[in-house]
Amino acid sequence: MGRRKLEMKRIEDKSSRLVTFSKRRSGLVKKARHLSVLCDVDVAVIVFSARGKLYEFASSSANYSVEHVLSRYKRRCLDAGETTTIRDDEDLCKRFLTCEELLQKVDRLAEFTDGAEERSLNEMIQLEQELDDALLQTRLRKTQLIMDYMSTLKEKGKKLSEEKDALEKQVSFLLRFPLKTPNCFS
Repeated sequence: MGRRKLEMKRIEDKSSRLVTFSKRRSGLVKKARHLSVLCDVDVAVIVFSARGKLYEFASSSANYSVEHVLSRYKRRCLDAGETTTIRDDEDLCKRFLTCEELLQKVDRLAEFTDGAEERSLNEMIQLEQELDDALLQTRLRKTQLIMDYMSTLKEKGKKLSEEKDALEKQVSFLLRFPLKTPNCFS
């Protein structure tokens, strides 16, 4: 049985889409690892799921992180003068503005209501991208906080379950072997 040609379009069935994402993501990481080992090169793979979960892989002879590979990329682009690929004032790993800075930028751009020519299209596109990035970071942080909270709750639940089991053992022991107290009133 041969493989059929897959039409490149979004998979409509959610479960099939998730399975395909998982398989292809692991296949991509496997290929990156093979490329790194066979050719002795540094490779970084960054994947964000549809829900914003980050998956990353970095491989090199010195076990660098994704951030290290990206900073090497940035230095290389700056050395070559490729300012169209990456902005000089932007650190790839720490490029997100604070919420306050974003709000100030939005307010500054919103002040020019009658002078639309003052706002350049590039400035608005850049602001939109920064807002999208900030929203993604906020969602990632929220997800991380929720996961941490759930893990804390699971640990507390496990401890409570263990305490309950210990108390049940004590109660069953006491019911089997009741304490004999002297009857003072007879």
